[in-house]
Amino acid sequence: MTSLMEYALFRLLAVLVRPLSARSAQHVGAWLGLVILRLTGYRRSVTRDNLARALPELTRPERELILRDAYKNYGIAMVEMLWSYGQTPDVLAPLVRLKETRLLDNALARGKGCILLSAHFGSWELLLSSVRLHIPVKVTAIAQRQRNARVDAYIDLRRRRFNTVTVPMGPAVREVLAALHRNEIVLILGDQSGPRESIFIPFFGRPSATHRGAAAFALRSGAALLALFLVRDADGKYTGTFEEVDTGGLHGSREEQIVELTQRHAAVLERAIRAHPDHWLWMHKRWKHTPGYEAERAATRGTGDETGTES
Repeated sequence: MTSLMEYALFRLLAVLVRPLSARSAQHVGAWLGLVILRLTGYRRSVTRDNLARALPELTRPERELILRDAYKNYGIAMVEMLWSYGQTPDVLAPLVRLKETRLLDNALARGKGCILLSAHFGSWELLLSSVRLHIPVKVTAIAQRQRNARVDAYIDLRRRRFNTVTVPMGPAVREVLAALHRNEIVLILGDQSGPRESIFIPFFGRPSATHRGAAAFALRSGAALLALFLVRDADGKYTGTFEEVDTGGLHGSREEQIVELTQRHAAVLERAIRAHPDHWLWMHKRWKHTPGYEAERAATRGTGDETGTES
């Protein structure tokens, strides 16, 4: 029953925001993000802890401002996602400006496909549609499934509406390699924590379990590795700039090369977050498998300084 109610609320919100303009959807999203922060405290303590440990050079008021704006961005991303599902290509395409597209052209000219890395940064759902609408190359997106099966099916159907292919995280190796062999684009959001058995890569100065897939796919296929993050501009539109992740000059065994290449693309992501810290999903437990994480969290909660709902 709870699952059905969640789905019904999800569909209702999608209907309510569909008639809005893009700017109005963003305003509603920013308001929703602040409601989530102030009334529910959803992962507020996780966010504060992440910011304090990743950006210790900032003052607490500076980090609190980032926290507030990160929740606003989260709300905007959620509402934009629902809003975008009811929009046509002629409405969606002008919302995103892509720069340095020559890097993608050069990558595809090699004939081995392109792995496009991004993150839960800015408006990640608009990223998927914008790449497909601006670039006449088929896109395969590796997607994490939602726990609510009805919501997951609804989202997946909308993600596929511009002839985009979605494959679940985990059993995606064959589909990814086939897409690269066809000289297509594979989109991966590479910022979430990997499982405990993942490789650990320094991220904001702390070891972090990181998915190895992007580096492993690039090395196995010879595909180029590019990064793309959408930055929200003052007019409410987004600018995404392609950046190449250097895959040359790797040393050692294949496993050592995977680790080195993963470190390189994690560094690109960290630079993007440092440049626009309010755009990233700080409420994610990115360091949850880092040794000592739970003990550190418990000690922080013991000070009475952090409050909020965890999930």
